[in-house]
Amino acid sequence: MHALALLARVGSLGAAIWAGFHLPTLLLGALAFLLFVDFQKRRHPKNYPPGPWSLPFFGNFFQMDFKRAHLSCQKFMKQYGNLFRMDLGYVPCVIVSGLPLIKEALAHKDQTIVNRPMTPLREHMFSKNGLIMSSGQVWKEQRRFALTTLRNFGLGKKNLEERIQEEARCLCEAIEEEKGQPFNPHFKITNAVSNVICSITFGERFAYQDAQFQELLRLLDEVTYLEGQKFCQLYNVIPWIMKFLPGPHQTLFRGWEKLKLFVSHSIGKHKEDWDPDKPRDFIDAYLKEMTKCAGNTTSSFHEENLVCSTLDLFFAGTETTATTLRWALLYMAIHPEIQEKVQAEIDRVIGRLQKPSIGKRDHMPYTNAVIHEVLRMGNILPLNVPREVTFDTTLAGYHLPKGTIVLTNLTALHRGPMDWATPDTFNPEHFLENGQFRKRDDFLPFSIGKRACLGEQLARSELFIFFTSFLQKFTFKAPANEKLTQKYKMGLTLAPASYRLCAVPRG
Repeated sequence: MHALALLARVGSLGAAIWAGFHLPTLLLGALAFLLFVDFQKRRHPKNYPPGPWSLPFFGNFFQMDFKRAHLSCQKFMKQYGNLFRMDLGYVPCVIVSGLPLIKEALAHKDQTIVNRPMTPLREHMFSKNGLIMSSGQVWKEQRRFALTTLRNFGLGKKNLEERIQEEARCLCEAIEEEKGQPFNPHFKITNAVSNVICSITFGERFAYQDAQFQELLRLLDEVTYLEGQKFCQLYNVIPWIMKFLPGPHQTLFRGWEKLKLFVSHSIGKHKEDWDPDKPRDFIDAYLKEMTKCAGNTTSSFHEENLVCSTLDLFFAGTETTATTLRWALLYMAIHPEIQEKVQAEIDRVIGRLQKPSIGKRDHMPYTNAVIHEVLRMGNILPLNVPREVTFDTTLAGYHLPKGTIVLTNLTALHRGPMDWATPDTFNPEHFLENGQFRKRDDFLPFSIGKRACLGEQLARSELFIFFTSFLQKFTFKAPANEKLTQKYKMGLTLAPASYRLCAVPRG
């Protein structure tokens, strides 16, 4: 009985204490606790780079204009210098500007900033697989294999150049069918460029009238745009809430799944008539590598990595080059006097009938300078592909803890008024000196260091052959009563807004 009485008193005391709490008090207490946790999580280490004030939970997310993220960064750079912090939720991020600092960050011999950050968005779509977003041993194995295989299937060889030339011919024929009338070149260019990498990865090219492949390219364009949008990036800040909500991020996830399904279907077709002794393309070579590594539990060669690596090659080999070529035609139509100079050089060095070839590039300094100026002004990866600090390090005297995301400010590098005579104007003279092509150390459209663009050589070859083929055959003009602008849309890449032009055959 004594024990029961004691329990009753304790129960009464607990009830009295509970009754003393009001709902507002509990909510305030919970909020205070969450703010304390947030403060502990967000607390920066000593000697961390400076940056703008940030909100609890969201950091600087709402201070970024995701439609013009690269311009938002220029504003903060002017205020805080060449190394400043921006917190996106709980993800610590620093933006690096200026050539010396970019070189120190990306190409330093210690290679402390070499990993890719695994954001919740990317984790949901790709986990840690593929070529672009993998890190550590997985990335080393996949990159080494991809480079070797791409070389085996023609990278840097004459037969791949011939493939590009043939695709350029097909594209010019498709443009000629427009008969000089206004058209949008977007998906014709994307299809042609994609066919080059598809011939290496899938072992086939796709006709410009192939409705299924056109739909796939539209899907690729959509996910590229969506992933850079504010609502989708919010998933990286509060994924535990966003995954239950409808919105464009769910469209993004479905889009990537459809693209992965396309690759999986192609892999299935390859397996039906696969001969390990006669690899036809990247997928065949990868299947052979998977067979060699069967039973090795530490190997990164498995089907999910095959899907992701193939999709990475498809995406990277299509999107960036095609977008650059779309900028190129737009700039030529806006600047007819520059277009005329390129055509004069083409007529003098190649003529109207001979196929453009890489061997002619060194004899065409003006055309080469124009292509480089397109890369500079197009600025399609204005903050580069993100990297992550592998282990605690210092940069410019500041402490960067492991896990910090590093973005490189290529916009400031390629538009700096101290280094470029007319930074905001299309001007091929930036890459010319006494009439000869001038290489510049402060021009890094393909990045630097061990994680520089895997397909730089292929991209440069495609840009030269496609561009010279276009201007050899056509003069590009704005349609009557339409004004061309340099408006853009921001996604994973900075792409020109939709436009139409006329491709007038040259007499």
